Amino acid sequence: LQRTQVTDHCALDLDQAAMQSQLSLRTPSSFQKAQDIYNKGGHSKSHAVITLTGGLSSDVKKDDKILGANSEGTQVAGKAAADYESGLKQIKVYYATSDVPESYVTCRVGALVDTMTDGCFQADGVLSIDGTEHAYVYDVATDNRADRTIAGFSTGAEKKMKTDCKGCPYSDFMDFYNYYGTSDYAHQWVQAAFEGERTTFNRGGADFSQYGLEGREQAIKKGTVYLNILMYVIRELEDALDDCELGSLGNNYNAVHALDEGVCFYTGSIEGVDGVTSDGKLLHQLADKRCANFKTCGEDGTSLEGKSKVNHDLFDLFAEAGFQLSSGECSSARQTVKQMIPKMFVPMIQGALRYAYKVDKLQGDEVENAEGAIFAAAVLPKVHAISPSAAGIIYDNMKVSSTPSTDFVAVKNAFQSVYAGLGITCADVGGLWFDGTQDYYEGMAPCDGAAISAQSADGNSGNQLKLITSFCVTMLAMFSL
Repeated sequence: LQRTQVTDHCALDLDQAAMQSQLSLRTPSSFQKAQDIYNKGGHSKSHAVITLTGGLSSDVKKDDKILGANSEGTQVAGKAAADYESGLKQIKVYYATSDVPESYVTCRVGALVDTMTDGCFQADGVLSIDGTEHAYVYDVATDNRADRTIAGFSTGAEKKMKTDCKGCPYSDFMDFYNYYGTSDYAHQWVQAAFEGERTTFNRGGADFSQYGLEGREQAIKKGTVYLNILMYVIRELEDALDDCELGSLGNNYNAVHALDEGVCFYTGSIEGVDGVTSDGKLLHQLADKRCANFKTCGEDGTSLEGKSKVNHDLFDLFAEAGFQLSSGECSSARQTVKQMIPKMFVPMIQGALRYAYKVDKLQGDEVENAEGAIFAAAVLPKVHAISPSAAGIIYDNMKVSSTPSTDFVAVKNAFQSVYAGLGITCADVGGLWFDGTQDYYEGMAPCDGAAISAQSADGNSGNQLKLITSFCVTMLAMFSL
């Protein structure tokens, strides 16, 4: 689907995979290594910080070609990361990337435990900078770094989504900002989970001191994807719209490139071309996992196997938006993006419902509570923007707790009350399927047709909820005035 070079962007999922590998060891030292990978990266936007022994002999422009060699004497190519003035002794050099996912860049260090240095500059030697030779030294282990990090998606959100973009502030981001009360809510969630501390949000807070390493592992590895990366995917879609030039057939490369970046951050590199792997780490894989739980796989969204309807729909829309952007059909592209974003929250709702049921009816404990809490955290700001009371019900039932107590019916009814406002339907979410009986879990069948009114969910969570146009098929909720 990609029309521009984004292999380096897609590789961010390799940071996620490396981080998860360390988290799974569940030791204080492995958690520290995972936290370093989260903050410092290693796979995306790889560069070397070089010290020139004699300084630059002349000014260097951003993207000027720089050539050197690795420890075996093989040529290594890069480019200047910025403009540098004559006489400067320290420069940053981005390594060249290719379109081949497996070898897009062969210097991958940063904070990684398992590094790749075949394509790194040797520790000392000569660099050819725009045709002029310069002697240099640097430390291969510590001066090869990564500029694109999962943490950076959140720590840079204030400028990129709220203040310094053409279309700022972005409305979806503002829902999260208004709910949590801070622009780097995702980073704060993840850092608090790493440290076993309490967040300081206005709403939706989490006290990770109540968890051991197992619960914190879930909060971290899911938080990085569902909070940091999801919002940055949406940011790239908005950036594509910002870059679109009305009626232009030849000047929309930046718009299409931003869209391609968004698709990459949604999917990652592990998914491959066909997107049917079982070990993907990002949002594409999540949608396919949840569809198997909620019988929403396939193009019609009625199967238990295969690609999720969410992904079928999204990739159709990605392709449509790509054509519209490249053709300068900016307002049409905006409408297409508006159709994408609600679909991305469907797996979050499915995850929250699944773990609400597990905690309530299947004796779920810390891990299940942690998983439910992060799924809820990823969608609560959208719910709150429609119905603060519905969001309150969901949060109270699914917040981080060492003694979780959840009423799955209240959670389900609260979510259903805002489906219409979120732009999704009962069929989009489906119902929680039980393979043992080849039927839905009791009380977790899909609702039928329209969603429950937000007005009813705003009342006591134990009250029966009024329906807008139809009953839930399981008759868990009876209408009342």
